[in-house]
Amino acid sequence: MTDESRDIPPDVRRINVDVLHEVRSWMFTLGCTEAELRLAVRAVGDSPDAVRAYLHDWKG
Repeated sequence: MTDESRDIPPDVRRINVDVLHEVRSWMFTLGCTEAELRLAVRAVGDSPDAVRAYLHDWKG
């Protein structure tokens, strides 16, 4: 039995921190840890552009 949900790419319009394979994909894409990703989403919402800007500003 395979997990077909892993074959579905994450929605690039929002970051869904409730789906582990999407979290891992966004961590790789944004170059951050899971904790940093969750903190950023909590701070600025689930827009990838907003999260990317937040992480850039936060990490310096």
